[in-house]
Amino acid sequence: MDLKLFGEVFVTLLVIMDPPGMVPIFVALTGPLAREDRHRAAWQAVTLALGVIVVFAVAGRTLLAYLHISLPALQAAGGLLLVLIALELLTGRADNPEQQATSNIALVPLGTPLLAGPGAIVATMLFVQRADGPSSQLAIAVGILAVMIVVWLTLRFSGFIVKVLRPGGIEVLTRIAGLLLAAIAVQLIADAVSAFVTAYLNRT
Repeated sequence: MDLKLFGEVFVTLLVIMDPPGMVPIFVALTGPLAREDRHRAAWQAVTLALGVIVVFAVAGRTLLAYLHISLPALQAAGGLLLVLIALELLTGRADNPEQQATSNIALVPLGTPLLAGPGAIVATMLFVQRADGPSSQLAIAVGILAVMIVVWLTLRFSGFIVKVLRPGGIEVLTRIAGLLLAAIAVQLIADAVSAFVTAYLNRT
């Protein structure tokens, strides 16, 4: 196995997914849920993110080309999706556990676009493009799995934060997480617009 490539994949995806930064958002979204539901949400989110990244690693360029979707368009779509989630957190609409489905929270926005977002997808596609043999492909696969294990462990054992914060603290954290998500969404959309403008200027 190409250990150097494994290290690059592991560090790059770990920085992009930012497990410590995911904790407050995960706690804000799943804090009102039961312990078992919170653990299930962590497992489902990581499983979905792994599935999305594997699909794009294997057939990402072909899929986007077939659907005539550019990477900036994918990035902008992720940003708009995060805006909706951020508004729910900021306005308190996400505080009622009866209005939340564990699977929905795990799939959107945790699994995608927060974990398996445009950054992780593009990075994975670039690594796959560099692969020149079985050893490189194995390094990429093991690197992706290692990152997902770290993310799962981080989310799985974030429950102690819920115990420390209690309902009042979780409500404050929810608003902060909403603000952070809104900032991430704006950055995604701004980067997508910048990419569109650059592409247009290059054509002209």
